[in-house]
Amino acid sequence: MSLPRNALVLFSGGQDSTTCLAHALARYARVETIAFDYGQRHRVELDARLQVLRELRAQFPQWAARLGDDHLLAVPVLGEISETALTRDIALQMQGAGLPNTFVPGRNLLFLTLAAALAFRRGLDVLVTGVCETDFSGYPDCRDDTIKAMQIALSLGMDRRILIDTPLMWIDKAETWRLAESLGGRPLVDLIVEHTHTCYLGERGARQAWGYGCGTCPACALRAKGWERYCGG
Repeated sequence: MSLPRNALVLFSGGQDSTTCLAHALARYARVETIAFDYGQRHRVELDARLQVLRELRAQFPQWAARLGDDHLLAVPVLGEISETALTRDIALQMQGAGLPNTFVPGRNLLFLTLAAALAFRRGLDVLVTGVCETDFSGYPDCRDDTIKAMQIALSLGMDRRILIDTPLMWIDKAETWRLAESLGGRPLVDLIVEHTHTCYLGERGARQAWGYGCGTCPACALRAKGWERYCGG
């Protein structure tokens, strides 16, 4: 059911953000998308997301009229201050604090702040993001408490009620596949498999049952495990 609200989806072009985009298109009156180029090692996602948008418009005409402008913001400063496996050519590994070195400090906080600023200018009152506290790597800026605090801070700072919608917060990757199927049927699942990008290493050469990727990085492992559980019922 459509609501008389307008949404900005933080859309990287991966499985999670594509499912969130479908959720927004099924729910909100007008939907725009935003992505960020921060010098990420898997920059191929920025190309994949454009293909996902084209396929969504072509395959789901009922959503196409609601899908508005796409925005890409360059935030190289995030990569410049981050010594992580997502912004440097270093091996993926765990750190002493119990976090993987794929954690980019402040990334989601910065993304939500910039998205809120754009939403303010564009007349959008909902931010939709694919953060999740169930199947995740322990990133503190993906936690529900963090998102609730950001919602309050952004609403106060913009002097406007901003809702942060997190449809994946309490579901795992298998349930994310099922959510996609409930929103767009098997065609949406097939679109996500074929066109989205998740792999931290930017690998697009190897086609797995669940899509393209190296198959071994944490992002691929989560996606593959979720696909296996999804297919197994």
